[in-house]
Amino acid sequence: MDHVRHPGKLPRRGRPQAGTLRGMSASPVPRRWSTDEVPASQRLDYWVGAISEGFLAMDASGSQNGFHSELHSAPLGCLGVNWVHGAAQQVWRTSRGIARSRSQQFFYLLGNTASPWTVAQDGREALMRPGDFVLVDSRRPYRFGFEQGPSTVSLELPVDWVARWLAVPEAHTARPFRHDAPDWSAALSCLARMWRPEMALAPPLPARLLEDQLGALLALACAPLPDPPASGLADLAERARTLMRQRLAEPGLTAMDVAQALGCSVRSLHRAMASHQTTFAQLLMGERMAIARQMLANPTLRQISAAEIGRRVGLIDPSHFGRLCRRWLGATPSALRRF
Repeated sequence: MDHVRHPGKLPRRGRPQAGTLRGMSASPVPRRWSTDEVPASQRLDYWVGAISEGFLAMDASGSQNGFHSELHSAPLGCLGVNWVHGAAQQVWRTSRGIARSRSQQFFYLLGNTASPWTVAQDGREALMRPGDFVLVDSRRPYRFGFEQGPSTVSLELPVDWVARWLAVPEAHTARPFRHDAPDWSAALSCLARMWRPEMALAPPLPARLLEDQLGALLALACAPLPDPPASGLADLAERARTLMRQRLAEPGLTAMDVAQALGCSVRSLHRAMASHQTTFAQLLMGERMAIARQMLANPTLRQISAAEIGRRVGLIDPSHFGRLCRRWLGATPSALRRF
C-alpha cells in the first residue's frame, strides 16, 4: 500500500546539517542523503523532508515496506548535478509547495537511466524511456511517476542561464528529448546522462565549457536548424575557428568571448558550429589538442615540459592535460614525444 507524505520537519536522526543541496556549493565535494540513516518506519518521512527542506518543496508517495532512496549532489560551475536512486515512488510539486519556496526557481533537465517513467507539466504528459531526458520548470506544478524507482540524473539549471539559450523555455517542458532521435535530442541526452556529481572533483573539461556545451545542445534540440543552414553561417564558423586558434592559450575562453569578438550573438555562433556538425566546446578542444600534438612532436621544443605545453594551449592542469591527450590523441604526452 502506498503512503503519501507531505513536506514537514525531518526526523532528528539523520537530518542534514546546516546548508542545503545547493547551499553547500562553496565545496565541489558531492554530498549524500540516504534513507539508510533512519529507521525503516521513518524513511518515507525523512525522504520527503530531505528533498523538501534541502532541494525543492515536493510531496511524494511510496510503499512503507522496504522504502529506500538516496540523493548525491554537487555544484559544477553555475549548474547543479544530482543523482537519485531509490524505490518506486510518485513525486509531485504543487502550487502550495511553490509558494513555500519562491526563492527556489530553477529548470531541471532530467532522465532515468534504467527504467521507464512518466512526467507531466503544463498540460502535457510523456512516457519517458530509459536514456530519454526532459525539461521541467520548478516554478510551475509537475508530477513524476517512477513505477520501478528512480535512477535519475537531474541537472539543475538557473532560470537566467536557461533564458540565454531558449527564447521561450516554457514551450519545451514535458517534451521528451529522445535518446535515439535522428536530431540534436540524441546528442543532448547522450551528454546529460554522463553527468554525475563526482564530475565536480575532476571535470573532463573546464566548467564554463561544459556549461556552454550543454546549453548549445539544449538550444539545438529545442530549435532544430533549418536545412540548408542560413547564409553566412559557414563564413562565421570559419572566422570563429580562426579566432579560437589565436586565443586558445586563454584557459577561460568561452563562446560568449568569441561571439563578442566576432560581433555576433552566442546563438548565431552555436548555429554556425552546428552547421558543421560540431559544438563550440568540441571545436575549441579539437584545435587545442591539434596544436598540442604539433608541439609535443616538435624536436626543437623538447626542453619545454609537457605541463608547459598544456598551459600554452589553455589547459593549466597537467593531469587534466594528460587525460585529454589520451582521450583525443590516443597516448600520453610523454608517449607522443617518442613518436
